[in-house]
Amino acid sequence: MKVKQILTALAAIVVSAAVLAGARFGLSGVANEIAAAEKKEMIRFMLPESTTFTQEVYTGEDEAIVAVYKGETGYVLETKTAGYAGDIYLLVGVDNSGKVTGLTVRDMEETLGLGAQALLDTDFLIQFLGTQGDAQIGEGVDALTGATVTSKAIARGVNAAVGFVTGADTSSGATSWGG
Repeated sequence: MKVKQILTALAAIVVSAAVLAGARFGLSGVANEIAAAEKKEMIRFMLPESTTFTQEVYTGEDEAIVAVYKGETGYVLETKTAGYAGDIYLLVGVDNSGKVTGLTVRDMEETLGLGAQALLDTDFLIQFLGTQGDAQIGEGVDALTGATVTSKAIARGVNAAVGFVTGADTSSGATSWGG
């Protein structure tokens, strides 16, 4: 009798696991569609003067550039820079003149109460709007309190995005045309 009860319980567990796996597999497509739609809307928000965007292949040397989306009036770039506790992913809108038009933190794993403030601290993020590859913490851009590494990582991401549009070498401050 005990063997029959154990087999029944085991069968119930296997069936439950199969149902959960099927549900996860079935819903993963929906989750991916929602994430893609959200990203598309954020890209439009980063460069409000553009209406259509085309993803371009990035073959450059700047490891901070993850993806490039070209619009009519500029670009939206996804960047990845090393923060204090992990990588920080940004979406940065840059118009054709090299001016930052939008910025959002997409993902990070920074310390709660310190670097993680960058996700929602609009006073911090708004400092980067209008910059042109010259965003430096302590020189026109105030760092998040207790999160200098995170603040500098975000500045590097923003400057890398502007550097892509303008041709500036953000690692040295020199431009590709020698200026």
